[in-house]
Formats: sequence, structure tokens, C-alpha cells
Amino acid sequence: QLRLVESGGGLVQPGGSLRLSCTASGFTFNYGIGWFRQVPGKEREGVSRISRGGSTYYADSVKGRFTISRDNAKNTVVLQMNSLKPEDTAVYYCAASTRSGPGLEQHEYAYWGPGTQVTVSS
Repeated sequence: QLRLVESGGGLVQPGGSLRLSCTASGFTFNYGIGWFRQVPGKEREGVSRISRGGSTYYADSVKGRFTISRDNAKNTVVLQMNSLKPEDTAVYYCAASTRSGPGLEQHEYAYWGPGTQVTVSS
């Protein structure tokens, strides 16, 4: 059974860093992986994605601050988040797409993790 689990969330001060991991199990790790985030009362938004081949894409709001990478041997995708701002506070989800190079639209992703909370506050 395909399963995704996020880890690494927590509380950090503005300007700080967090490293989120998305670990997959139950399937061959040749999917595009995306990170999304959601604040209560708002639409879930795409943050970043990495294709099967390793090409990356970032939302404008995180470009230059977040870096996505993947380790296929460990079935893991990492989202390194630097220079965090209070507006980055959200539940962060990773998701897997059967498309080799998906965008950041939710409908492109069939499998989702349960999410991890990131809070940026002083």
C-alpha cells in the first residue's frame, strides 16, 4: 500500500530554518513529489515540486528561500526551508504524482501524506 509520511515540522523563530522530510513506502519511488501547504480557512497552495528526473519548481513566494531535493535510494524528498517568515506558517503536505513532471495543481497528485505543522513565530 502506497504511503507518504511527513516529518520535521515544528516551531521556529522568523529568519530560522526547518527541514521537512517526506518518506514514501509501498511503491517504487519514481513519482513526481510535491509539497503543499494550507492555513485554516484558505485554499491549499503548492509550494514546490521535484520531478522523477530531479527537475525542480518553486512558487514565487518561496523562491530563493526553499530548496527541494530527493534521495531515491532512501525513498525520501526533503524540503529545506530557510529565512522563514510568519506567513510560512501552515500545515505542510507532501504528495505523489504519477506524472513524471507535474506542476503544482492538487489534481495532479493522487497520494497525500497526513501533513506536518510548521509555525513561524517569535
